[in-house]
Amino acid sequence: MDTSPLSLARSLLRCPSVTPEEGGALSFIESVLKAAGFEVHRPVFSEPGTPDVENLYARYGTGKPYLLFAGHTDVVPPGEVSRWRHDPFSAEIEDGELYGRGAVDMKGGIACMMAAALGFIRDNPDFSGSIGFLITGDEEGPAINGTVKLLKWAKGRGERFDHCILGEPTNPNQLGDMIKIGRRGSLTGKIVVEGKQGHVAYPHLTDNPIPGMLRLLEGLLREPLDHGTDHFDASNLEVTTVDVGNPASNVIPAEARATFNIRFNDLWTPESLEAEISSRLSEAAGNSVRYTLRMEPTNAIAFLTPPNEFVGFIADAIEAETGFRPKLSTTGGTSDARFIVKDCPVVEFGLVGQTMHQVDERVAVEDLNRLAAIYRKVLNAYFAPNP
Repeated sequence: MDTSPLSLARSLLRCPSVTPEEGGALSFIESVLKAAGFEVHRPVFSEPGTPDVENLYARYGTGKPYLLFAGHTDVVPPGEVSRWRHDPFSAEIEDGELYGRGAVDMKGGIACMMAAALGFIRDNPDFSGSIGFLITGDEEGPAINGTVKLLKWAKGRGERFDHCILGEPTNPNQLGDMIKIGRRGSLTGKIVVEGKQGHVAYPHLTDNPIPGMLRLLEGLLREPLDHGTDHFDASNLEVTTVDVGNPASNVIPAEARATFNIRFNDLWTPESLEAEISSRLSEAAGNSVRYTLRMEPTNAIAFLTPPNEFVGFIADAIEAETGFRPKLSTTGGTSDARFIVKDCPVVEFGLVGQTMHQVDERVAVEDLNRLAAIYRKVLNAYFAPNP
């Protein structure tokens, strides 16, 4: 079997694994890894009100240290297929680029991980340590029956990981730009200000909630939440909706509603942030604004893998392959790394993400080869015998 990153990527791209469909992608990975000597499991997880999701866990070796590769084979829908230059599941190559849904997010990354691991094992069959794959089919969907449950399942089997590389597309412009060593958390809140509906010509008989809402929002936004840290930008609160549901211009509404989202750094937890928001609103409201605050549950906490030897292995491999040192970043949205970090340090590094989720998603074939080479260099360094 051809286990080059391009061949593996083309096989994966031809699998129509739109969330929550497995589409043959995990079956292909299973067949390739089993042939190389991996022990492979395919647990399916369920939750009322959500679709069943197939997942994959594989391990080669029994020793320590244990390096885990993580990712997802599910992809977002391709949209209107006629707008694509090539069929989104045909894995066509044109002008040195591989086209297909999931080319960069993130079947291409998984193909590179597999190519690197298979090559390393072929050249070092008796290495001391273990290499694993933790692959979900539920990252682009509800993220309920995927990584969280797969990690719990693995932990129940006694699996313990030392480090993890998540292959999400991390590079904004060119391969090697950026390593993600952390992510901001995400917390959403909803405010309702109570008033009394009535005719605008008789304001003394009403209680307009809009001025009160303005006071509360001004209180939230007056001062920054923080000024950032060495590795994180300042936490950011954005008001995303303000609504009174009032179609009439001569009626004072009964209530006003607002929603906000905070992307927060590791100075905060959801609990400490909720306390800060509550304090600011209480001060702004005084005794004159009647309101309620509801913070939505979140599993998106801020986390950081501090620069250390493991991060150094990855940065050194990138520099050796590309010629420049990557930026260590914590920018962007959330990812499954927020779940994995509870079990071991995790670093994200993958392909260039400029076309992810777009029509004509594609990856340069050369980038596939270079990413696989980077992962291979990481494996060489990680499992190098101690002097």
